[in-house]
Amino acid sequence: MRYLSTRDARPQPVTHSFEDVLLAGLAEDGGLYVPETLPALDLSALAGLPYADLAARIVGLFAENSFGRGELRRLAETAYGGFRHSAVTPLVQLDERLWLLELFHGPTLAFKDLALQFLGQLFDTALARRGERVTIVGATSGDTGSAALEACRDRAAIDIFFLYPHGRISEVQRRQMTTVDASNCHAIAIDGTFDDCQDLVKALFADTALRRDLSLSAMNSINFARIAAQIVYYIAAGLALGAPGRKVSFAVPTGNFGNVYAAHLARAMGLPIERLILATNANDILARYLASGAMTIGDVSPSLSPSMDIQVASNFERLLFELKGRNGAAVTQAIAAFRRDGALPPDDQAWRAATKSFTGHRVDDAGTLAEIADTYRRSGMLIDPHSAVAVAAARAALARDDGTTPMIALATAHPAKFADAVERATGIRPDLPPALAEIMERKEQMTVLPNDIAAVSRLIRERARLRQRAA
Repeated sequence: MRYLSTRDARPQPVTHSFEDVLLAGLAEDGGLYVPETLPALDLSALAGLPYADLAARIVGLFAENSFGRGELRRLAETAYGGFRHSAVTPLVQLDERLWLLELFHGPTLAFKDLALQFLGQLFDTALARRGERVTIVGATSGDTGSAALEACRDRAAIDIFFLYPHGRISEVQRRQMTTVDASNCHAIAIDGTFDDCQDLVKALFADTALRRDLSLSAMNSINFARIAAQIVYYIAAGLALGAPGRKVSFAVPTGNFGNVYAAHLARAMGLPIERLILATNANDILARYLASGAMTIGDVSPSLSPSMDIQVASNFERLLFELKGRNGAAVTQAIAAFRRDGALPPDDQAWRAATKSFTGHRVDDAGTLAEIADTYRRSGMLIDPHSAVAVAAARAALARDDGTTPMIALATAHPAKFADAVERATGIRPDLPPALAEIMERKEQMTVLPNDIAAVSRLIRERARLRQRAA
């Protein structure tokens, strides 16, 4: 299995191993790594496997020649051994055809744990084998940062810096980053939006000297290894509901396109997915694109589901690579125009192909609160705002459909991470699990910086250099 960049315009693109892609994160030309070819699934051989075994098998399809099967199984068992539910990603039935896939039983109460706990193990193993160290930098709209910091805390070969939009995430999300008591972990609040944070990270990777001096790497969804690990829970859910003999559909709350892209790959590999519903909040650039073919950047609107407050979805570039016939030059030109003009150049053929793979649905804050309240009234379950966006989109799709295919809505965060919104909708304030019950009393450590690449680069150089001298 080899990987190439979405922006490699050469007639014979340069390819890379899984381990190289894992440690690099972003391609040197600014593109995202994708597999040369997709592996095929043998679903019948995967049925009934415990989650860690399933993860080792699926990630192994992408990591062959970099990690052995037994090695991956040991790493997966370590990654998922501490999850609070023995099934790791349990399915809960909400009504006759609607199911909730709970992805929040990891250490930071969000779906990002499912990939990043595994990636932390992969990073440690690969770096030890090479005798190297890396500096991980990333941007987060709320959950990735805490999951990545938790996965990398106290690892000797890793320094990790995560940028987040100051004042635009929930208090629990912030504290999960700023109370990590580990000298290699750094939370940086940026005066700006998540898109600003994401642009700063891309600028850091574009700084050749910084990238070389600090061995920059990434753990957010620009890293394909994370996408590979996210494919696992779609397959687990599909198998649990009868695949391959039965089709399933998914409603996925979507901001940066990484989660729903993993579902797209699962389908391309053989999981019988009938529909993929891309559920957005008011920051609906992706839903608007699917409805009209026009992708235009608007202002980021703060919402009750802040992890989805995104206008520039990085992972869409991977889909665009497919839609453009895997033409790196065409992708480079389209992305350059998008960032320059604020609009993706029209491509009717690509848009029509996208609408065959995805359906978009927008849920605003009023709809989100209504769904939290309605789900509690119907089932007695509390769901967070991001999960509510998915459930609302799923219910809307089922209302227009008289078929029999089960619909699975992704529950991407524990309701206690967004207790204010849940209490506003239901009158009930969800409690944090015991492991995080004292987070509001812990001391916070963070740095607030302007939206300025020089300031961010200087801070990372200073702190990573100090870390290296102490090592």
